[in-house]
Amino acid sequence: MHNFEFQHPTAFILLALIICIYKCPLSIKKIVFPHTSLFRQHTGWINKEKLLYSLILSLLVTALASPASYDSKNAQQRKGRDLVFALDTSGSMNESGYSSKESDASKFTILENLMKSFVQKRFDDNVGVVVFGSYAFSPVPITYDMHSLSYMLDFLEVGMAGSSTAIGDGLARSLDMLQKSHAKNRVIILVTDGYQNSGETKIKNAVLRAKKLHVKIYTIGLGKKNEYDKKLLEKIAKDTKGVSFAATNADELKDVYKELNTLEPSAIRSEHYLNKEVLFTYPLAFAILLLLYMLAKRRT
Repeated sequence: MHNFEFQHPTAFILLALIICIYKCPLSIKKIVFPHTSLFRQHTGWINKEKLLYSLILSLLVTALASPASYDSKNAQQRKGRDLVFALDTSGSMNESGYSSKESDASKFTILENLMKSFVQKRFDDNVGVVVFGSYAFSPVPITYDMHSLSYMLDFLEVGMAGSSTAIGDGLARSLDMLQKSHAKNRVIILVTDGYQNSGETKIKNAVLRAKKLHVKIYTIGLGKKNEYDKKLLEKIAKDTKGVSFAATNADELKDVYKELNTLEPSAIRSEHYLNKEVLFTYPLAFAILLLLYMLAKRRT
């Protein structure tokens, strides 16, 4: 499906100058047109000239507004991967002291800020978010709009899904989102700082389902090694051909996201990716032809 739009529609305000062509001829001829004979009142060519200059001005303003057409179907079918963040929002994520630079900031706040920086670099990926605590749900569906995603991250908070840790439910809900995906690469990034102690889904079953769907799972454990189930996270990643990371502090977590960008690179979006066609040359060319016509007419 093709769409049409003006990239700078405010330029049409300049069409108000057409009024001056008819109402302010003395001013127009001094400022815009060097030929003082354009607005003589005793020739039959005057009205035609004003009409032509109005048309030329309209065409020039239309070109300035930068009309363009693009293929909206391609905009929805991005070439990247579908990626879902499964985030632990249990009570322990509210603990501070994770960052030496921001001692009062909670682990979850630091995680949110790093995620915002991460998703802004995902040019051709679709990204969604699942949060889990005592249960799991998706506050942000899979989307290619990274600005809206970053905005929605500000509304996430610790405890919004309960105070426990249902890792299996978090994975299951993430897989539900990816099951309908047609992307060639599908990825889950699981982030937690605890042990499975709640939920209805067994982690083993969730991992088997991920393998059937060819979904790769990266796991990130936050805090000291004895504070979360390190062996479990390593097994989840290994069984799904992902990688397990450990981040004992904010600096290490930042390095993890840098490595994720390397392991799952996002292709740089091409300017022609949406089959975009700039159309300003058509009204501009027509305006130039009319100007040449008027010059030739005046010489005769």
